[in-house]
Amino acid sequence: MKTGDVILPLHNGRAPDWLMQRMIKLARSIIYVMGMELGREEVLRRLSDPLWFQSLGCLLGFDWHSSGLTTTVSFAIKVALKDIGTELGIFAAGGKGRYARKTPDEIAETASKVGVDAEKLIYASRMSAKVDTCLVQDGYDIYHHTIFYTVDGSWCVIQQGMNERSRTARRYHWLSENLISFIEEPHTGIVAERKEKEVIDLTSRKSEDARSTMLQLVHEGPEKVLRLYSKALTYKMPMRHYITLRDMKPENLKKVLLTTYEDPPSNFEELLLTRGLGPMTIRALTLISDVIYGAKPSYSDPVIFSYAHGGKDGYPYRVRRDVYDKSIEILEKAIKSAKLGHKDELFALRKLSLLFSFNQTS
Repeated sequence: MKTGDVILPLHNGRAPDWLMQRMIKLARSIIYVMGMELGREEVLRRLSDPLWFQSLGCLLGFDWHSSGLTTTVSFAIKVALKDIGTELGIFAAGGKGRYARKTPDEIAETASKVGVDAEKLIYASRMSAKVDTCLVQDGYDIYHHTIFYTVDGSWCVIQQGMNERSRTARRYHWLSENLISFIEEPHTGIVAERKEKEVIDLTSRKSEDARSTMLQLVHEGPEKVLRLYSKALTYKMPMRHYITLRDMKPENLKKVLLTTYEDPPSNFEELLLTRGLGPMTIRALTLISDVIYGAKPSYSDPVIFSYAHGGKDGYPYRVRRDVYDKSIEILEKAIKSAKLGHKDELFALRKLSLLFSFNQTS
């Protein structure tokens, strides 16, 4: 299931090395304690929660509302898991830009060592990226993709898209637990700064007729579909459509239609994985299904409406390195003692969390 997204402003700069190294150490300790105390499935659940992930970024000392939080925190956890992943049974692949494209190779490399189902994980990685690129067309282009997965085959995906016009980024979270469908109603909890006015959401249950019509269309001869497309272009489009007609190129559409006609997909997921099919082809098919056949998709954006160590840019205050190092020291000491069979420190941390929970509810 998809557990939400967050919109973040784009910030320049990068985490300084002194902070990055501390982020990795603290992330390593936090993930290790969680793995020991709560189990690897709970680690994935929390990473898949956009607000928990945001809180983790704040705890690690990164900008609370920066787009860089996604890429930096994901990177810190990925590096941390290189040391503790085999012990916990949790691994990571992907990253920003070119590292995202290495995801299948990284999964396959891990699979050869620990025996996870690489094919299943690569499919999940590919489908989550395809869905947020093609089916949720909200104006954000995906540029970051990280998948966290366990030896049992469970996974969560964190990816981020950029809107160049508004200079904001939107983060998407996925979780394998209770996943029913990649293409329908994958959202279970969505948080965002604002709703976009021009969106095509083909994952909505309201888009079921549109998806069905589009699947039927690709079983037709390419020439017939192109005639329908040309006819659809003569209609006056309502303002709510997020379809830029100048981006549509019939020759590109024809290439995809030839592929689907010669080897028809049996369901919408197979259609989505057709080689060469991208957001423009999906928009063209959506236009035909709406204007010609009256099978309307959802045009509604699927979103609804504390620092521990400071932030890298000095907000709300500068990072106190001595306090940060003390936090790392306490967690690392607790982990070391627990490995030796002495869990007093972990028990104390657990009691501390119960105290905070009691105070919040009383």
